[in-house]
Amino acid sequence: MAQAGFPLRRETFYFSFRRGGLHYVPIDLEACVRELLAAVAGNQDGHDFARQHGYGLTDAMEAALAVQGGISIEAVPRGAWVYEREPILTITGPSFLVSWLEPMLLWLNYPIQLATALRGLDGASVPVEWVTATCAQHAEVIAAALAAAELEGVEIVREDDDYVARVREVVRDLVTAVGDPDRVFEVGMRSAVCLEQHRLAVEACRAQGVVRTSHVALAQQLGMRPIGTMGHEHVQRWGADQPAFEAMRDMRSSPPSYLLDTFDTMGSGIRAAVAVMHERPHACAIRYDSGNKFIQYLHSCELLREEGLEPTHVLEDGLDLAATLHFERLRGFTGWPAASQIYGYGGSIVAAPMTNPFTRDRVSAVFKLSQTGNEPRMKFGNEAGVGKQSVPGRPAAWRRLRGDGPVGIVGQFGEPVPENYVALTGNPDALEQLRLCNVLDLRRARALQPAELVVRLSPETSSLVARLRTAAPHL
Repeated sequence: MAQAGFPLRRETFYFSFRRGGLHYVPIDLEACVRELLAAVAGNQDGHDFARQHGYGLTDAMEAALAVQGGISIEAVPRGAWVYEREPILTITGPSFLVSWLEPMLLWLNYPIQLATALRGLDGASVPVEWVTATCAQHAEVIAAALAAAELEGVEIVREDDDYVARVREVVRDLVTAVGDPDRVFEVGMRSAVCLEQHRLAVEACRAQGVVRTSHVALAQQLGMRPIGTMGHEHVQRWGADQPAFEAMRDMRSSPPSYLLDTFDTMGSGIRAAVAVMHERPHACAIRYDSGNKFIQYLHSCELLREEGLEPTHVLEDGLDLAATLHFERLRGFTGWPAASQIYGYGGSIVAAPMTNPFTRDRVSAVFKLSQTGNEPRMKFGNEAGVGKQSVPGRPAAWRRLRGDGPVGIVGQFGEPVPENYVALTGNPDALEQLRLCNVLDLRRARALQPAELVVRLSPETSSLVARLRTAAPHL
């Protein structure tokens, strides 16, 4: 996904929860990012392996990974309460490096969810499923959350073997449903709790004959093949579907995939893909992500047949066994070749088989491109409604100190903070200011009613959204 960008261009990405309500942040987010950056090291053997499979790093990509200074990290402070759709963490730096951080940063959703749940117990015992771990690394994360909540004597339960057995069962059923393990690939790194858990899941996939994964390092270690598809960030950089698809087609020697839903799947995505395929017919794929993928699929099949095109259908995002069986029935109805329809599974393989309930999908944790160079960008995803729209620019969270108005406002860095509000993002003094005003402490947070938990966009952010909509003629 990151391979398709402008490696050294300064870009901004932000981390947020799309749903789930109020959450407590128990960790120093900036320190976590710095630790990840420090772990970036040259791995020429790994680079050579990726290149052999069509995912080689350019000199600019390697230069971006080597950057340690000049990274701007703006996070809400440890101990803050955040609401859904607020920017929890904003990072600006070389495109390839910041994008590379995505899957590991998304793992932070787990300790945040767990810490929030533990703080809401009010003396009740900890449910056993909350402290059930799939591996040693997962157990360490749980132990840290228990310590932060000052809960002692809570036994952490390990389900390593049971977890692996359940993953194998899920993958076996999926392979049976499609009839060929080569039609299945694994894309669950972002859905994992930690690296060790993801390795267990990928090993279980390998045991069932699935040999493709989006995790390049594990592919190399386990004798599998790396696989990747176009991400929303690539389309956002170009501001429209067709130029983004043309760029992907022209910049890589391997067959491209065209992601349809960044702006409007039915209105622009499919038609742009068809236009690009006609410019230079070749092996390619179209990838569905959000919205009603069943209707999109049928519409695409009809249009593609009319145009004499037969790309591979790549189906991802939220797929499970039931959805797979339905897509296979639709494939039979349309007569689409089996070899030209493949399935990528993430959370259903990696997260759903664990007993622990705190999955990424539960809060829909995302890390989205919001600015490329000095140009704001956003994902519209019209067919999915407002829930999947991202925030453009360099977003910052502001919290109400006193008076009336929404509890939170999403503004922009450099924009004046309104009276009676305080900047929560990038402000180490925010918690003290909020404490002095007795706003959003633990007791207050629990007492808030859903109607009070309103987050609005500032005038500048609203104008950015309006400008981007106006600039998108296909919307």
